[in-house]
Amino acid sequence: MDNVSLFIFELLVFVFSVVIHEVSHGAMAEKLGDPTARMLGRITLNPIPHIDPIGSILLPVMLWFVSGGTFIVGWAKPVPYNPWHLKNPVTAAAKIALAGPASNLALAVAFSILLRFVVAMEGNPMLVVFFAMIVQINILLTIFNLVPLPPLDGSKVLYALLPRTDKGAAVITFLEHNGLILLLLFIFFGFDLIVPLMHSLFSLLTGL
Repeated sequence: MDNVSLFIFELLVFVFSVVIHEVSHGAMAEKLGDPTARMLGRITLNPIPHIDPIGSILLPVMLWFVSGGTFIVGWAKPVPYNPWHLKNPVTAAAKIALAGPASNLALAVAFSILLRFVVAMEGNPMLVVFFAMIVQINILLTIFNLVPLPPLDGSKVLYALLPRTDKGAAVITFLEHNGLILLLLFIFFGFDLIVPLMHSLFSLLTGL
């Protein structure tokens, strides 16, 4: 498979995985009593409502070329929810946030089972490459989205864990105002911090 075909497949897997991620956010919000995502058309497998021009297109393409085709990562438009519909808005926000990475982890587990089966049956090597890539991308999305920086899901989990004090509020304010800059710095200068975890989880799931 040439580099262009590989990139197209990677990008399609990335977009599909991000869509599942976002739909999971919306489904969890609805389960907790907030229909906002459904009303705004965000509980759909159609990728268009979920695409963020920077996080879903520009950043993944740029990272693919900068990394020499090693990885792509990014994000979609945050799924909207109305805290007034939630019994405990802070805790509910964390649950809604965790639903996204959980869906990617579920995809990684499912395709790792398929991958193990194909390898055991000595199946098509290209199928092994495809399934391994799907697992790898979804592991990446799982771990990356748990980084506690806005607009990633990990920030909502962090907010739920912070004490309800002035210091906790100050941390939230700082992250909300500087989160995107900090996130870009992390992607370009701190990403290696989570690479060992990604490799370990990939090996654990696939046996490769």
